[in-house]
Amino acid sequence: TSLFVFSPNLAFTKHNALCRSFCFCFCFLIFCVKSFLTRRGTYMLQIWWGFLLNYGKGLLQITADSSSIRSSNFKTNRKTRFIIHGFTDKGDENWLANMCKNMIQVESVNCICVDWKGGSRTGYTQATQNIRVVGAEVAYFINTLQSQFGYSLSNVHVIGHSLGSHAAGEAGKRTNGAIARITGLDPAEPYFQDTPEVVRLDPSDAQFVDVIHTDSAPMVPNLGLGMSQTVGHLDFFPNGGKEMPGCQKNVISQIVDIDGIWEGSRDFVACNHLRSYKYYADSIVNPTGFAGFSCASYSDFNNKCFPCPSGGCPQMGHFADRFAGKTSGVGRKFYLNTGDASNFARWRYQVAVTLSGKKVTGHVLVSLYGSGGNSKQYEVYKGSLQPGKTHTSEFDSDVDVGDVQKVKFIWYNNVINPTLPKVGASSIRVERNDGRVFNFCSSDTVREDVLLTLTPC
Repeated sequence: TSLFVFSPNLAFTKHNALCRSFCFCFCFLIFCVKSFLTRRGTYMLQIWWGFLLNYGKGLLQITADSSSIRSSNFKTNRKTRFIIHGFTDKGDENWLANMCKNMIQVESVNCICVDWKGGSRTGYTQATQNIRVVGAEVAYFINTLQSQFGYSLSNVHVIGHSLGSHAAGEAGKRTNGAIARITGLDPAEPYFQDTPEVVRLDPSDAQFVDVIHTDSAPMVPNLGLGMSQTVGHLDFFPNGGKEMPGCQKNVISQIVDIDGIWEGSRDFVACNHLRSYKYYADSIVNPTGFAGFSCASYSDFNNKCFPCPSGGCPQMGHFADRFAGKTSGVGRKFYLNTGDASNFARWRYQVAVTLSGKKVTGHVLVSLYGSGGNSKQYEVYKGSLQPGKTHTSEFDSDVDVGDVQKVKFIWYNNVINPTLPKVGASSIRVERNDGRVFNFCSSDTVREDVLLTLTPC
């Protein structure tokens, strides 16, 4: 398996219409937010391309010509996945290498990290223009693979984070939407939200486009850096798409200058925004841990969208392309929950508990034990515990329990009661997201804080 870093150094200068070998001249349209007033500038871009190939003993630099590719570890019988970073980032950051390493664990792949730090570490407005060149050069490289090696575009997948998502879209447009897949990791909002399709990532840029939205709150006043607009065939909104577990962000109510927002510590300002590539990285090694549920809204997801339909649920991230109905529509929204730190994968279950014993006030918790592992205790209900009543809840386990073999029930209320009441669960019904149902029963009752084990009925 091969790991490359695709490294263009971009030198941008105002120039008349003059193009030299391997240089591109562009007229950029700068689309302002909520406005289509434009200002024109023609730029000559001198671009030096290179790759750093991980061949097990270090990094080998190669170029985009056929002889260099032939002498590298690039294999034409493997899929090729490009990863394009975003604003102020660079191609040799740890997250890109880690993503490639995770891919190497599960598949034979040519993993190419596109390094355009020469164009990303500018003012934000300039960087939004530079992605046109990045996309053009990625397309040029893809076309070289096709023309010089007979490499099929059906084996090409371009992954982009933030501005890199729109660079991936540009590459897709320049290959006439023929590449197999583009994944947008929280595509950048400023200058792209609600713009024409030619400006931004859209479903026609590849045969399949999937998108993960993690920072889709409005730019003003929430500092949301990602798009809320659907721009793919499948658009995933983990945790509702706005505030990610484990992230805390100060809200600035007045935006003075867009370039200033993007300055400073990205980890402080952009935690939600960066979660998208962290989720994708974890999805590579958790092929069933990011099931997305088709819902009208995130609030509906919490009680109206379980289990998956007969056609199944798509997996957010690396394995989204395994979903049979992936291109049956565009802009389809899917919701799920994640953990607050890596491993972010979660497996959703619905549990219905029918109570027995005395009537008391308290909390009911259950834990699942199965062929794949055991879950923590999750609260199903709190309030009046009445015998014969059934309470249903859904929760997201950090363990894929597999086939559920037994369930443990516990209740508590932290109230001193001299009668020492006993409560039990006469039945517990557990449903997985694939619709598989497991039923458990018990005729026993237990005192507060005592575990009750239910076995299959």
